Amino acid sequence: MSNVKWIKLSTQMFEDEKIRLIEKMPEADTILIIWVKLLAQAGKVNASGYIFLSENIPYTDEMLSTLFDRPIGTVRMALKTFQQFGMIEIDENQFISITNWEKHQNIEGLDKIREQTRKRVAKHRERKKIEQKNHSNVTETLSNETEEELERELDKEKDNNKDIIRDLFDHYVSKNIVKHRKLTSPMRTAIKRRLKDYSFKELKKAIDNYAYILNSNNHWFSHKYPLADLMRDKDIRKFLDEADPLNNYLKRTFDSRNKLNINQFDPKKDAF
Repeated sequence: MSNVKWIKLSTQMFEDEKIRLIEKMPEADTILIIWVKLLAQAGKVNASGYIFLSENIPYTDEMLSTLFDRPIGTVRMALKTFQQFGMIEIDENQFISITNWEKHQNIEGLDKIREQTRKRVAKHRERKKIEQKNHSNVTETLSNETEEELERELDKEKDNNKDIIRDLFDHYVSKNIVKHRKLTSPMRTAIKRRLKDYSFKELKKAIDNYAYILNSNNHWFSHKYPLADLMRDKDIRKFLDEADPLNNYLKRTFDSRNKLNINQFDPKKDAF
């Protein structure tokens, strides 16, 4: 689950012809409340408009009735109406998604994430410039060194990069997520790209977080990424410490009184 605290609602929402038609129906107010609650629930899940209890468990009519505190008959009528009007889609596995979710999502929040990424990349580039400048200064002091010695230094630097890539590969393999027999060229390329944006320590910790979530009974995320796929920016950043993955992917369950609770866990105590 995400840290999204609010979603956007258009000021012209009640001018939409679908909403105007709903307002003429029996129990119109309740149906509209259910619509807003669905939007809010989609914001909480933050999965491109999908609404579910967990990645593998869709909400049933009964669950939504309990969550929204509305009669189940009214909830079913509302869902049927929204589906007929093209406001929601329900797939063959009964997962509900909001149609045109972009109208309702937190654009400002996404912009903030993009801005954070931009600043992180800018910081990385600035660090590289400083390193290059320092390298140039050092080079001037080494004018008496032979060309062969300089080449050896460059080769050593390349070897260090290879060691970092190999270390990340070995670290991923040690987690028994997806078996890889060898470090392939696509894996090297993917890791190199991420090392331009994140430090070795950040990537290693992201792998730790991802592996912990996969092996935890308290978390719902279960998709197993091959290493090259995990190193895609849109995927690895979900497991960085700054994204708070141990909290975002907690399961939500119903207790004996049908109230929604989040399972509590201790990462240190439950670590594998």
